[in-house]
Amino acid sequence: MMRIPLHNSEEMSRPVFTSPDGTEWTVEVSMPGSSNAMVIFHHPAADSSSNNRYAWYITRGPEARSVTTRLAPAQVLKQLNERELGKLFRRSMKVSAGANRGLLAG
Repeated sequence: MMRIPLHNSEEMSRPVFTSPDGTEWTVEVSMPGSSNAMVIFHHPAADSSSNNRYAWYITRGPEARSVTTRLAPAQVLKQLNERELGKLFRRSMKVSAGANRGLLAG
């Protein structure tokens, strides 16, 4: 479920995504390129930033063909409906490098 928080003015424009376990993640778009942007899912516990997750949003729109243009984070957020956020969340990884270390161990 996606909703817009009504409390903190800084987060007014950030949607909230509710994961299947009921956790409410604040969503941010960062590092926009011409065809992609990083979508960050901020964990609700302020002291646990190591639980934050990220995934890459990729577009195939006309702006993707121009290396001089950049996606606007606000426009990317508008395009992220609940279904798209769910897909990105399922593909997301923890931001903390240490959290993913075990995946590479062989």
